[in-house]
Amino acid sequence: MSSTVDEVDLERGIFMTPSMQNYNSKLLDPSPALTASGKIKYVKHVIGRYNDTQLHLAAYRGDLASVKRILDEINSQMVGTLSGADCDAEVAKIRAAMVNEVNELGETALYIAAEKGHLEVVKELLKYSDKDTLTTSHLDFDPLHIAASQGHTAVVEELLSKDSSLLYIVKSKGKNALHLAARSGHVETVKSLLEKDPQLGRRTDKKGQTALHMAAKGANSGVVKLLLEADAAIVMLPDNSGLTALHVATRKKRLEIVNELLCLPDMNVNALNRDHKTALDVAEELSSSEKSTEIRAALVCHGAFRANELEQPRDELRKLHRKEIKNDGNYVTIAVLFAGIAYAAIFTVPGGNNDNGMAVVVNKTSFKIFFIFNAFALYTSLATVVMHVTLGITDETDEKRRLVVVINKLMWLASVCTSVAYMASTYIVIGRKHEWVAIYTTVVGASIMMLALGVMTHYVHKWRITKNQINDKGH
Repeated sequence: MSSTVDEVDLERGIFMTPSMQNYNSKLLDPSPALTASGKIKYVKHVIGRYNDTQLHLAAYRGDLASVKRILDEINSQMVGTLSGADCDAEVAKIRAAMVNEVNELGETALYIAAEKGHLEVVKELLKYSDKDTLTTSHLDFDPLHIAASQGHTAVVEELLSKDSSLLYIVKSKGKNALHLAARSGHVETVKSLLEKDPQLGRRTDKKGQTALHMAAKGANSGVVKLLLEADAAIVMLPDNSGLTALHVATRKKRLEIVNELLCLPDMNVNALNRDHKTALDVAEELSSSEKSTEIRAALVCHGAFRANELEQPRDELRKLHRKEIKNDGNYVTIAVLFAGIAYAAIFTVPGGNNDNGMAVVVNKTSFKIFFIFNAFALYTSLATVVMHVTLGITDETDEKRRLVVVINKLMWLASVCTSVAYMASTYIVIGRKHEWVAIYTTVVGASIMMLALGVMTHYVHKWRITKNQINDKGH
């Protein structure tokens, strides 16, 4: 053997002499002959550690000339055996067989060329490749996956131009090409894949991880930016363990990526994973270092809490709810009182009744107002009593809260109706002679009610703001 050795092929356990590089091996049987069926027999010649063919070796070196020579050699070896259309058909079949050959690792020549980023070799081999060649797996990868993981953007685009459906094929543990490019931090490849389909970032692998989860494990914040620009909503998508991208970036100590995620307006810094931990809990479990300290500081600066700190406001909120429901039990007494007053008033109407039992002032507008609002006061009070009975037999806290809100509004309505009925009755009792007194009573009464309603509305609004803040902190 000559002392001249191709160092590239040493990686594959092959010593290539000049004569071997000039391709003196036969691709077909050394004595080509027709079989009984009239077909040419193709004999695969292998060499090296992984039983590579000469085509594998040429693809590995990126030797386009050798690749073309190997594929064209078939024509010369077919001379004198077949002719015409039969010859062309047999040549095509043999070329397809050669391109589809796999070594012991399950690699085709196209896979090897894609892995090494030899674009021109990839283009040449694609001329003779079919769907099976493009999706042939090596360690659960195919030409597109391996090219994406290596950041060979031009090769990725060439493969997708051959078959765009490759974009959605999943291989290793349910990962697509975007998962692999994102994990390796290849910005241009990620950009190219997202241009084909911006929604590709929402696809998950078998662990429920998106490409953003994979990027959060890497060290390139540029990939994270690209993914979020395409679809910012993926930032809160959890994987099967409940981990968001922030949990992952924190655990991997990716400070730049953590800061990138925290800048998002919709980022929930206190999202809990399946282990009931926030990103801050994860950060505090990290070994002491400058980065882990900076990550904790960044999280706290953006409102992060430990999981046990989130429980405290939730417990306080539950206590407020229980107290609220308990206090609303007093509504029934007040409601019965309102109902009793309204019921009595309708039988002792202001101005009295005539001999036929009809109200003397029945035709007056003031009486009509009194009668309508007195009836409203009666029925709303009775409705409050009925709802309170329902409240007592309801076990669900959410249902109780809803009923309490309705009861509260009904009681306010009963109060207003009773007040209006009273004001209207003053015009009947006092009459026209002292109507100014009735007007004075109406103005004073209306002012008191409006002031009370205004003050209560203010405090209810303030209480709701506080309640929402507690809820937000709890989440």
